[in-house]
This record gives sequence, structure tokens and C-alpha cells, in this order.
Amino acid sequence: MAFAGYSPQRVVSLQPSATVTLRDLGLLDRIVACTKYCVDVCPELSNRDVLIVSDSWSAQAEQIVAAHSDLVLASVPYQREAVADILKAGVRFLGLTPRTLADIYADIAAIAGVMGAGEKGETLIATMQGQIEAVRQRTAGATRVKVFCEEWGKPIISSEPWVVELVEAAGGEFIGAPRQSVTAEEIAAAQPEVVLAAWCGAGDRVPLEKIVEQRQWQELPAARERRIFCVEDQLLNTPASTLIGGLNAIAWALHPELFEKPRGVRQIGPATGD
Repeated sequence: MAFAGYSPQRVVSLQPSATVTLRDLGLLDRIVACTKYCVDVCPELSNRDVLIVSDSWSAQAEQIVAAHSDLVLASVPYQREAVADILKAGVRFLGLTPRTLADIYADIAAIAGVMGAGEKGETLIATMQGQIEAVRQRTAGATRVKVFCEEWGKPIISSEPWVVELVEAAGGEFIGAPRQSVTAEEIAAAQPEVVLAAWCGAGDRVPLEKIVEQRQWQELPAARERRIFCVEDQLLNTPASTLIGGLNAIAWALHPELFEKPRGVRQIGPATGD
């Protein structure tokens, strides 16, 4: 529900996922300040007079006050001190902490509600759920594929819980636990058939050939079959509708016989001498 019948008109978004959700709700014009990462996922903001501010982790109250905002949207990770400064400045604050797809749907509903766009939020959530279910149904009879997916490479950190859900919907079996530091040797011991790398902040620039060499993964089933992929960062690490693009990338990587190659995914090249 919007604040007593009033929906915020000047929003500061400190997280790309919140910015994407505002775009999906048709409310991008209410953003008066955001981070440079928000512009990366919503480049149309670069054509507007939007103040670029620090992200949730290093948020600065003086920047937010300067934007004359009536709502700040933020998400983990953020520092307690930064949040305290924003609250002290008297600006309404909505902090999000998503882990699962259910959390993401709840966050979309919260943003839509506070912006006075509840029905649009419900439609957006239903659309995402329908797209995920369609992929799940299409892979229901396919062979399950053992998958490792990482969101960081040094140290190796496995992807978020919502990525586990996307992998399962796409016909895969996620190796290990989400959001955990793991060694190259532990991953090798699990013998993944597919490896997906979506490093935070790296875009589509994960050096696939280099990590195989450095981790001595040449004999991994995934390496032998060239089933190691870079998935564009925002498609798996931004908890918003962008995850549908990540789902499509995963589905193609796991079951190319069922899905066409989408944008945002790159396959490792052939080994030298092949």
C-alpha cells in the first residue's frame, strides 16, 4: 500500500534489482538518483537527469538528502551505519534481503505496493512465475544434468539460492550448497557436467579458458564436452525479472536440444590443438 494514499515521486534506488522492478512497473521516471550499476542494467537512465550516488554498501546520507528524495530503495549487502544515517536524515527507507524466488516475488510486491502500483506488481510476479513454470514443464522428462554455478571466482563462491531454483527448473541438479566458499578440488570431485560462471560485476568477461587451466579442470566432464559457460552477471545476480534471461541461458546450456541459444551466455572455446 502507498503511504496514506500517496505514492513516492522522488525515489533513490541503491540497488539494480529495485531499479529493474521500477522499470517493469513503468515507474522509471520517478528515479531521481541511483547507482552506476543501476544505469548498467537500465541504460535508458543515462538519457535522464539522474544523480549518480553510492550503492547500498557505501550509501551516503548527504547524497540522498541532496536528491530531495521521498523514498530510498536498498538491498543487501548494506552497512548498518549507512542505513542509520539515511534514517536519521528522515527519508523513508525500504530495505530488501532476498534469498529465494519467493523472497524476490515478495520484494516486487513490496515495491509495487509502496509505489501505488499493486496490480502491476501482481501481473509482473505472475508473468515471471509463468515463464519459470513453462521451462520446468519443458524439461520435466529430460535427463537431469549435474551443474555447478559460481558467482565469484577468487575465492570460488557458489551462486545464490534463487539460482539453485532456476537450475532445478531448467532440468539440472545443483552441486553443493548455495552462497558457500568451495575449493576447485571439491568441485572436481563432484564431477559436474556443466559449469556456469556469473561473476558479480564482471558482466560477460569471465575468463573461462584461464580458470579451467588454473583450477586444473581439464579432465572435468564439463571441460571435456566444452560445457563451461559464462552467463552475463545481471542475468543471475540481479534478483528481479532479469532472472528470466538467466533461466533461459541455463536452460540452453543444460538442454540445447530443447532450447535455442539466448543472449547473455558464452561457451568456452575449443582446447588448443582441437
